Formats: sequence, C-alpha cells, structure tokens
Amino acid sequence: MHEISLVRNIFRTLEEEFPSDMDNIRGIFLKAGLLSNVQPILMQNAFQAVLEDQPQYNKTSLHVEVLPILIYCNDCDKTTEVQQYRFVCTCGKPSRNVVQGEELLISKVEFAEVT
Repeated sequence: MHEISLVRNIFRTLEEEFPSDMDNIRGIFLKAGLLSNVQPILMQNAFQAVLEDQPQYNKTSLHVEVLPILIYCNDCDKTTEVQQYRFVCTCGKPSRNVVQGEELLISKVEFAEVT
C-alpha cells in the first residue's frame, strides 16, 4: 500500500518545514489529482495507521480534495475537464496537454491557536 509511504513523506515534509510546531498541527489539507493514483479513503486509512505508529500526531486530521483532470487545447485555446478519461476538448480535438490532475500537494496546514 503506497499510501502509507505517502503519509510518512507528508509528515517528513512537515517536520522539515515546521520542526518546532509539529505538536500544534491540527489539519493537513491535500489536493490530489485523479491521475495521481491516490484514493482518499485509502489515504485516510493509511493516515490512521501512521497515527497509531506515531501517537504524537493524534490531534491531527487529514483532508483530501480530489481535483478533476483538466486539459488544454492548442487549437481552440481552451481548458476542458476530462470526462470518463476521454482526453478530448469540447471542440472535438484530442489533447495530451494535462494542466491539472497529476498533482499531490499539501495545500494547507492548520495549527492550533497558541495561547
């Protein structure tokens, strides 16, 4: 299950970025494109498995937003959402220019308010 290694990499990235604030992270928000091969439910399951192994992050939650596949058409200069994995613009021309849908990004990190 590659999701566990993805979750571990996310925590590693956050530990590098926020070494002194890891105890205050409450929410991790991801954007996952349909072509990224990431299933939100599997990411949630992997996240829970990692939390069992690293209880210091038990107050943290994971939120995954799935992004549609968007292609750009050079012929009509439009961006179109791919439907049913048909990489065809609304003008009828096929396109290989994927502009969204392959990414897996940490889009936002929420921290607890420190008093």
